[in-house]
Amino acid sequence: MTKPTIALIYDFDGTLSPGNMQEYSFIEELNMTSAQFWGKSTQLSKEQDASGILCYMKLMLEEAKHAGISVKRDSFVKFGEQVELFKGVQEWFSLINKAGKDIGLIIEHYINSSGLKEMIEGTPIAKEFKNIYACSFIYDKDRVATWPAVAVDYTTKTQFIFKINKGIKDVSDNKKINEYVPEEERTIPFKRMIYFGDGETDIPCMKMVKANGGYSIAVYKPKDSSKRRTAEKLILDDRVNFVCPADYRENQDIYKVVMTILEKMKGDYDFDCLKKKHLENAKKHNK
Repeated sequence: MTKPTIALIYDFDGTLSPGNMQEYSFIEELNMTSAQFWGKSTQLSKEQDASGILCYMKLMLEEAKHAGISVKRDSFVKFGEQVELFKGVQEWFSLINKAGKDIGLIIEHYINSSGLKEMIEGTPIAKEFKNIYACSFIYDKDRVATWPAVAVDYTTKTQFIFKINKGIKDVSDNKKINEYVPEEERTIPFKRMIYFGDGETDIPCMKMVKANGGYSIAVYKPKDSSKRRTAEKLILDDRVNFVCPADYRENQDIYKVVMTILEKMKGDYDFDCLKKKHLENAKKHNK
């Protein structure tokens, strides 16, 4: 019997990290406060009736140029090294991979974020992900950022769920994503997905995964009552299955929830295999 593959899909800011990744070093280098940077980005978005994601990316390039800060790809990766992670995140992946292996599952991890891919690549957990779907820049021959390459907002995020579902790695692939593939033949069916998110940009993905038989977990910053209420509203509105504080250490709530889901997924898979075997036997004996 083959082992089923399970996809664990994570937002980044507010889900694996307590804040927005730009706030840990990049915005400080601009000699701006986080409130000033995001306020300016929001103002630009409203004035131009433009995408908030594209506006923050434009502002990053403009303010960096004004402050004399490098916007080379390697510089963004370097900024990512300063990003803070929630407790237990660095150990989480090996912990869950081992647990999945013991159960009889193959675990794959993915990022689906409105943050910057280059910064995520600078974090110590970047190597844990099979793919990182996030915003990114186009770079010139000197590896200097010149223009947004990918802008990921709350609706764009859903396309990456389908890419994972069909086993498509490249963002630029517009052909395979639209090809019809029966659900049972797809690389990772929705029912074998777990989505982790914290805010509004995750709602379409969390609801879609849940509606198609997978599981969604809303996380919140521990001891933050406002964030907790926001997350709990998602479960009250039937958009997620579970709500947990973002503490990824062994035997904390999120670990227990994920272990229960993984065991159920393995049981469901074994049940489906058994049912299929009996159906095939019946067909064979009644030709």
